[in-house]
Amino acid sequence: MILVVDDDRAVRSSLKLLLKQAGYAVEALAGPADALAWIRQGVPSLILMDMNFTNETSGREGIELLQKVRVFHPRVPVILITGWGTIALAVEGIKKGANDFITKPWDNEALLESVQTHLMMSGEDHRSMTRKELDERFDLSNIVGQDPAFLEVLNAVGKVAPTEATVMIRGESGTGKELIAEAIHNNSRRRKMPFVKVNLGGIATSLFESEMFGHRKGAFTDAKSDRKGRFAMAEGGTIFLDEIGELDAASQVKLLRVLQERQYEVLGDSQPRKADVRVVCATNRDLEEMVNKGTFREDLYYRINMINLLVPTLRERPGDIPLLAGHFVNQACIENGLPEATIAREAAQFLKKYAFPGNIRELKNIMQRTVLLSTGDLLSEEDFRLQIEQKQPLPSQSRRIGLQTIEGAEKQLIEETLAFYKGNLSQVARSLGLSRGALYRRLEKYHIHHES
Repeated sequence: MILVVDDDRAVRSSLKLLLKQAGYAVEALAGPADALAWIRQGVPSLILMDMNFTNETSGREGIELLQKVRVFHPRVPVILITGWGTIALAVEGIKKGANDFITKPWDNEALLESVQTHLMMSGEDHRSMTRKELDERFDLSNIVGQDPAFLEVLNAVGKVAPTEATVMIRGESGTGKELIAEAIHNNSRRRKMPFVKVNLGGIATSLFESEMFGHRKGAFTDAKSDRKGRFAMAEGGTIFLDEIGELDAASQVKLLRVLQERQYEVLGDSQPRKADVRVVCATNRDLEEMVNKGTFREDLYYRINMINLLVPTLRERPGDIPLLAGHFVNQACIENGLPEATIAREAAQFLKKYAFPGNIRELKNIMQRTVLLSTGDLLSEEDFRLQIEQKQPLPSQSRRIGLQTIEGAEKQLIEETLAFYKGNLSQVARSLGLSRGALYRRLEKYHIHHES
């Protein structure tokens, strides 16, 4: 049974009709008193509730009702209904335990997707599956790993993929966030439609709208022809927004509008386009800290953070290092037409003890170099040690830890990396795990002079 709680008779009638047509049992209630009387007697499967029930617009009544619902039913999904101008109320509600929010006037399809998603997530079997069970149920063919810390992520992928939930994938650079995003798409109902990757760190602010939403010929000075935006390319499928923490404030507002209203406008064309796209985001930044600092919008954070997946670092899943190393060695042999090579037992133990600050990306590079430069088909500890030591870690990379701010440490690291690679920006960006666009913004931010 879905409860709809709203003091507006028209809203109650519309939602009740919409949900009943979708096959749900619905009870529509006019306010907090009726809702509390109902939940004291029964357990709803989901609650759709307004934030204001009188002429007062503070949302206080809605927050109080939400808190009381959580006392009686801590696990029942709650979706808040609010106006675009009062999204701050919805954000406050999310902090108090709500699962999602929609804005008036709502999009019927988006509302039903949210309802379906939260009903599915709340009804899932919470038993974790083994890697074998996961492979039998899902397409995870491109993902290597069975360490318990990593299996938690794969189990979450299996649960969230069939839904329409927006997913945030967090993790250090090189941990395989893009592969997780692809796995979500490949196991969703959208798998036969496009999977479009967008590196937001590489898009200049002035080009954001054109790149993401497209433009018409003549929309601005350099618009020589029509351009299809990334959302249009991903129509019916999934759009993967990587490095979302790199978005500037103006672009954050534009993205929030699209995610909230499920539509966008092509530059030079005033006709809104519907965005039938699932959104998966990724970042290696601490978005909560950015929200606290005011550099990332709180309402956007809660909109993209419906489901949060943290991909463990390679040092947190050491049991997977020999598996991944063997996979990359075989891959390198095949790609380069070389005889099959194997990793000696003591070499595998050596690799498990190495920290791999660059995570899977670094492991793959080391395996490729070792295969190309070794002289035998049995790769020894010495073969790998030689490649790791030849990397020559950057000077002072860990110096003065704890004695300066994060921004100060980042500036120092960029300056030292620039000096180490003699100003080669491609090598600097690759070493730091950044796109060239993200590196350029940091150079500008910290006023670091460089030779192009």
